[in-house]
Amino acid sequence: MTFDELRAQHPVFTYEGYDYSREGNNLRIRFRYCIGDHIRFEPKMLLKPGRHARFPEELRTLEGIIFHIGMIELISYWKCTCSPVIRILPHRLNADQQEWWRKLFWLGLGEFRYTNNLHTSPTDFFDFEFPEDAVEIPTSAYLHVEPDNRVIVPIGGGKDSVVTLEELRTSREVVPFIINPRGATIECARVAGFASADDIIILQREISPRLFELNKEGYLNGHTPFSAMLAFYTTLLSAVTGIRDVALSNESSANEPTIPGTQINHQYSKSLEFELDFRDYVDLFMNSCNHYYSYLRKLTELQIAERFAQHPQYFPVFKSCNVGSKEDKWCCHCPKCLFAYVILSPFIDDSTMVRIFGEDLLDKAELAPTLDELDGMSKTKPFECVGTIREVNQAMRRLCNTRPDKALVKHYINKSLEMLEDNMLEEYFNMAP
Repeated sequence: MTFDELRAQHPVFTYEGYDYSREGNNLRIRFRYCIGDHIRFEPKMLLKPGRHARFPEELRTLEGIIFHIGMIELISYWKCTCSPVIRILPHRLNADQQEWWRKLFWLGLGEFRYTNNLHTSPTDFFDFEFPEDAVEIPTSAYLHVEPDNRVIVPIGGGKDSVVTLEELRTSREVVPFIINPRGATIECARVAGFASADDIIILQREISPRLFELNKEGYLNGHTPFSAMLAFYTTLLSAVTGIRDVALSNESSANEPTIPGTQINHQYSKSLEFELDFRDYVDLFMNSCNHYYSYLRKLTELQIAERFAQHPQYFPVFKSCNVGSKEDKWCCHCPKCLFAYVILSPFIDDSTMVRIFGEDLLDKAELAPTLDELDGMSKTKPFECVGTIREVNQAMRRLCNTRPDKALVKHYINKSLEMLEDNMLEEYFNMAP
């Protein structure tokens, strides 16, 4: 079914409401969405704060935050039909809030629109609709959390969150947070000294099975702004733990568009633009209930890689490959694996790199097209969380001096010479002197 056919067949997506209950130190949440009379979604979440639980006396003070989490979760379900009307039943959003959400939908779903070849505009994408008796949640209804020496650090299992965790723990009490724990995330936390599940804030997030059924039937599917979802969940973490500060590990490279010259960015919800927008939203409409920022924002991927290389205890356990995540391994074929290999190789010796990944990716000639996407020789970057074209070229230039006999390094040198002859090198590489 096409975009237009789906919208005509399913004109209204409804956010019906949510349920929540406390079970000891845990918080259980269920959201309710529907498309017409026959398509229903009921995703469920279980938040386990462990020993960090400090629930407010009145549990209902969490309702505004839970409502907003429902707003960000609904994107995953709405996108299967892109219904032209999103009807919000629980509460009303004011005009400024609606514009904020419109921007998030438009830019956060940029890759989704691009890969599905959707032809629409920010004003035509959808409209919000509210019942006449729906009311706004006043800012005063949200808990205001004061700062202390504690800081929540989301652990993704890759090099970036390891650097944030290790550097912050020298001066602050770090509290790790993991969504849907897997091998790499649990092992990175263990290596950092958090061996007990009670030491870690855990969110078990369940996708409604009905969504997968619709995807198989040909409904729309694609990338959603996961880090924006993470951002709203951190406001809940602050409310149930009393920990205001949340330190992300989003680096400067997240600001670069995936499609040059456009606003289409796989990492939009990791960008500085989103980070600032989110903080403004929390301050204006959610009573400054937490402080969300990226500890690594000023650093390049090379700087982060150099710092990570100083923590070899994590080499056997860290993983950032999405393809191999379910099996807790590096697949050694995807852009994410190759980027990690390229950016770390200037700081870690060959034999150690092979032990980490299981094979020498710099000697895999079949990955040359992927390298061309990463270093700017192709027209687009991969739709993955990878560094900038400039950073990849800086790393490859170093490898030209230290690993000139590797298959991919030879490919890079030959391709560079070809482009130099065509006077195109500076345009594509934008390399520092």
